[in-house]
Amino acid sequence: MECTYRPIVAWPGKQTTSRKRGAFKAGYTDTLRLLDRELRHLGARSVVFQVAMDASDIRLDGQPRAGARARHPGVIVSFESKHGPLSYPCDTFSSWEDNVRAIALALEHLRTVDRYGVTKTGEQYRGWSKLPPPIVTPAPMSEDIAYGTLFEFGGGEEITKENLDQIYRRAAMATHPDRGGSAEKFKLVARAKEVLEGIWKQ
Repeated sequence: MECTYRPIVAWPGKQTTSRKRGAFKAGYTDTLRLLDRELRHLGARSVVFQVAMDASDIRLDGQPRAGARARHPGVIVSFESKHGPLSYPCDTFSSWEDNVRAIALALEHLRTVDRYGVTKTGEQYRGWSKLPPPIVTPAPMSEDIAYGTLFEFGGGEEITKENLDQIYRRAAMATHPDRGGSAEKFKLVARAKEVLEGIWKQ
């Protein structure tokens, strides 16, 4: 299964305060096999695992660096599908692997609805339609979020003081409304540049 890892910009809703220990007996390899099967049934592409890591913990190829540690075990699996863009967050369990397992099992159970002919156009998936990325207003944007924003829209290249302008231009082009982006994303990218410039000039 091909997937890209990205930092979580904002958790959708409130995080679970009292996480449970998973009772799953399957190993993580079996979990990935199950998830891959369910994603194939959905015609999934552009699969993204969002995890609570900094952008600097993720390599240029979209995979976590060796030794990278997440701040919490929540994970969001997002992808394009035959039913449109879908997104599944889970932080119920204390283990990152168990949260991935829960998402894979949820997808499996949603698919069983189709067996009985009740749904015709994937109605059971509509509640999981991927929401637009959260819009961060000019009020506080952390350095991590600013870096992650430019890293995501600027092509996944490490950002430094020297190449900040170049990465920003690339991100601005990718998010410009005239090029298929949106005004919200374009403003978010501009804000991210301002934040990094302000921090790095200190």
